[in-house]
Amino acid sequence: MERHVAITGTRSIGDAPDEQLTEAFETYLRPFADSGAHFYVGGASGVDTAALQWLAKNTEAPVTVVVPCRIVDQPPASADVILPLRDEGRLAQIVEMGATLPGKAAYHARDRWMVDHTGIVIGFPRGDESSGGGTWHTLSYAAEQGKVRLIVPL
Repeated sequence: MERHVAITGTRSIGDAPDEQLTEAFETYLRPFADSGAHFYVGGASGVDTAALQWLAKNTEAPVTVVVPCRIVDQPPASADVILPLRDEGRLAQIVEMGATLPGKAAYHARDRWMVDHTGIVIGFPRGDESSGGGTWHTLSYAAEQGKVRLIVPL
């Protein structure tokens, strides 16, 4: 049986060393990345893109990228990672939610979609992030839905 895992996390990883992210992914994503896993990432900058790169390079697990609008509406640095992986056939699917404008409502709809399609949510919030951010919104929604949650502060 396939295990569906959503990844959510902070966009602000600018000062987080690459080694810290790699260690977090090795420790908390690797155990789930076996032949029965399917990962869902949000396609935003920060943890979403870093996790996508790590999964593509270090695992064979299928990955679905879910974006609130369209790929062309994503930050250029994120699109520059997503599009080559799509072209290489490395992505299982790209889900474009079709929102007309990026914003809180569109991001929250994307996050709820990912939670609704998965059984486990792994969140990587900034240690000092308020509970009002998108990562915590996603984790709270997952809790309301009775989903398993793993929280890894960065």
